[in-house]
Amino acid sequence: MCLRIILISFFLILFFHQGSNATQINVGKQFSIHSIQKAIHQSSNGDTIIVNSGIYFEHNLIVDKSIKMIGINYPVLDGEHKYEVVSIKSSFVTFSGFKIQHSGYGTLIDPAGIKIYDAHKVTISDNIIDDTFFGIYTQNGKNCVIKNNQLRSYGKQEQEIGNGIHCWKCDSMQIIGNTVSGHRDGIYFEFVTNSIIWRNISTDNIRYGLHFMFSNKDSYITNLFRNNGAGVAVMFTTGVKMFNNTFEENWGDAAFGLLLKEISDSYIINNKFRKNTVGIYMEGASRCEMQKNIFESNGWAIKIQASCMDVTVTKNNFFGNTFDVGTNGTLVLNSFNSNYWDKYEGYDINEDNIGDVPYRPISMFSVIIEQNPPAMILFRSIMVSLLDKTEKIIPTLTPENLKDETPLMKSLSL
Repeated sequence: MCLRIILISFFLILFFHQGSNATQINVGKQFSIHSIQKAIHQSSNGDTIIVNSGIYFEHNLIVDKSIKMIGINYPVLDGEHKYEVVSIKSSFVTFSGFKIQHSGYGTLIDPAGIKIYDAHKVTISDNIIDDTFFGIYTQNGKNCVIKNNQLRSYGKQEQEIGNGIHCWKCDSMQIIGNTVSGHRDGIYFEFVTNSIIWRNISTDNIRYGLHFMFSNKDSYITNLFRNNGAGVAVMFTTGVKMFNNTFEENWGDAAFGLLLKEISDSYIINNKFRKNTVGIYMEGASRCEMQKNIFESNGWAIKIQASCMDVTVTKNNFFGNTFDVGTNGTLVLNSFNSNYWDKYEGYDINEDNIGDVPYRPISMFSVIIEQNPPAMILFRSIMVSLLDKTEKIIPTLTPENLKDETPLMKSLSL
């Protein structure tokens, strides 16, 4: 026991002794060191490099030591449209307070404003990243924090631009409080596990605000996805938690607030879907729970294809959607219970706030449109209204078991 205490004391003394030797190196016109790369060469692990305001043409800045790099008044690192601007190749790096601009372009090497290579516990925070191919790219990262950065690019076509925040083969990442716009995908996860995406704003991106591929046991919470080509796509993934997000104004022929494709064992809770072509589009989803969400003013609130099963839709509010639910089959292996539907015309004799007759959220006309999209030109005609009302009384085309047996008479306070 005494030996153990002595060893612990020795390592603590060694740690604090190394910390006490850490130095601060200043870079700028008023100092003897004008080059950031030269300052990195002269530094040791644990040092802090302070970079003062100015424009620095460092070509490709390589950070290969465990140091802190702090910018004062946002010094500009310019890639001159030729180079990757900052390459971080060491763990335990902090990079904060810079403006990164004009990276090179390339679809094979994927140059970025800031790229993290095979490192862990790297923090990228409070930077402005403007006009780069990829914004912040992490490959084989672990326990990295990407926080409070502003990323903006200006691509017009998918092939012209990379993603804003891109993570590949990573674990335990924290993507927090970033603002991303103008990229292919705002945030992209591929083979990323046990990570969180929290309080980000992803708008005006060409394809998706957020894109998951083969990324399990992740969470995205309290984010805003607005006016992207499509809101969020979660594909070939299991165990994703989607809480308190807002998906709005994602319009287009094939646009949606949220796409769920081949996912399982996931939770969609307390989200808001407003003014999307489709609020949620589900294909090949299984064992998913959708609770306490708001669907408002969408074209379709939910499109749930026949390939989905064991999806539970309960205690959600549906307001002002053109169609509440759409599907492409007659066999329904999912449940809709205790939701509020503003189109419900039933009654509540015993006043328990539960409708006495079931509500069928799928209309006959939505089934017709699914099979014949040009029929949309007849929408709002008197004939369509008559067909829908007849179908509710005597179902013929709509799935018999797609109904809410306990529809709520009053909306939920969500």
